[in-house]
Amino acid sequence: MSHAELPAALHGLMAEFETPTALVRAAEQARLAGYREMDAYSPIPIEELNEALGLRRTRLPKLVFLGGVIGGTAGYALQYWSQAMAYPMNIGGRPYHSWPHFIPVTFETTVLGAALACFVGMWALNKLPQPYHPVFNVPEFARASLDRFFLCIESTDPKFDREETARFLAGLHPVGVSEVAP
Repeated sequence: MSHAELPAALHGLMAEFETPTALVRAAEQARLAGYREMDAYSPIPIEELNEALGLRRTRLPKLVFLGGVIGGTAGYALQYWSQAMAYPMNIGGRPYHSWPHFIPVTFETTVLGAALACFVGMWALNKLPQPYHPVFNVPEFARASLDRFFLCIESTDPKFDREETARFLAGLHPVGVSEVAP
């Protein structure tokens, strides 16, 4: 009985480009061709790339707003509890709940809550820390932080077919196409 040899596992196929314009054009063509599970790597920020990849907007602004609201509410509540409930002191006839005096601390805790939510949210949404990623297995990827631009179509894409996707990427006129091992 012979056993058919199964193809090696594959994270995806990656095309290397020399210019940001070529990368954006390739990402647009890949999205128009029906590929959805793909990512681009660039040494510089490229604003058009999010739209070219078809990425939806991030949830980070909502997380930062929520962190600010929680921080401000917690700061105000702590001041109210400490000065009006737990340790009330009537100094100079002022009311226990003197909200104008609570504003500076409330502002600072709002900023603190928003900053912490932004910090933690960025790490969580970017799946960090991630010391290993399969694209690091491609030797050419070392230039991704210098002067090269990469488009990786992942094998989890429903339209992904090893040979067909390789032909498609080669038709985009890249510097080269590489297989990305997991």
